[in-house]
Amino acid sequence: MGHELIKARLNLCAVLKNLEDLVQYDPEMAALSKQWNISIQFSILLGPKAFIEFQNGKCRVGQGKLPKPTIILFFFSPAHLNRMMDGRGFPIPLKGFTKIPFLNGDFQKLTKKLEYYLKPTDELLKDTTYCELNTRFTLNTAAHAIPEIGSLDRVGIHAVSHIQNGDILMKILPDGPAVTLRVRNGNITPVSGETERPMACLYMKNMQVANAFLNAKLDAFTAIASGDVMIKGQTPMLDSMGLVLDRIPLYLG
Repeated sequence: MGHELIKARLNLCAVLKNLEDLVQYDPEMAALSKQWNISIQFSILLGPKAFIEFQNGKCRVGQGKLPKPTIILFFFSPAHLNRMMDGRGFPIPLKGFTKIPFLNGDFQKLTKKLEYYLKPTDELLKDTTYCELNTRFTLNTAAHAIPEIGSLDRVGIHAVSHIQNGDILMKILPDGPAVTLRVRNGNITPVSGETERPMACLYMKNMQVANAFLNAKLDAFTAIASGDVMIKGQTPMLDSMGLVLDRIPLYLG
């Protein structure tokens, strides 16, 4: 599978997914989007489709087509969408021409704020609130990137083929956030929150440890040996998942 297509799917399905939490946990963005009643369809020629929907102060990001979207943004190729996500290109609006000021104004403020949280610096991470949101978004991105890598990337496909059916829990102690990766017959579905009976668990000691671990600044073996990261249950499931996680920076790095 082509690099640009995998990257486009990660942008649509994993990166944009963080908008849901952004409008929930960032007070400024919550206030900005509170009155929005608008939906945006992303459509790639002969490629994946996704949508963003704002309603009643909440954001929903999903895959596929949305009935009667307010705005339709068209892309000639996965590379075209990736250039836009990297700030080097522009979509082609097929519907919602009167909403272009919204896209270039308030919506751009929202995406710029997401970019701000997804591109940390050592100085920014000293702020507790910033660190918590960056960690939450990094965990969320990883959880939603794993199914895409596991179904499209050659190494990812091989790794996922060795994961047995069951739930894998990734949780930041003591109180979360947490995500569950539900594995069924080679298909992985990310679910926000905990599961009652996980077959494998990866616990990160606190937000600072989780941030360093998820951003590959903390060696896994050292973290496990020191107790900063704890693993329980079917460790082969975690080993295979780790191989998939290692592939994410190749596309989103």
